Amino acid sequence: MDTDRLIEIVPHYVAMFVLVFLVLGIVQAVVGEVGFWVELGIIVVAASAYRPLVTRLGVAPSSWEER
Repeated sequence: MDTDRLIEIVPHYVAMFVLVFLVLGIVQAVVGEVGFWVELGIIVVAASAYRPLVTRLGVAPSSWEER
């Protein structure tokens, strides 16, 4: 495994993890208790949106950039 690439990517996965919990917390604060399937849908959307958002902002790791 390429340790330089891993060191570059790990902070982004930690940020994605924090983002998911932040979004879930905001949704629960605004809407109240939501069901499991709704939470799962929110997790999928937040995790899927992270990479394109970070790439568009220009802070993505070099291994994520479009070729």
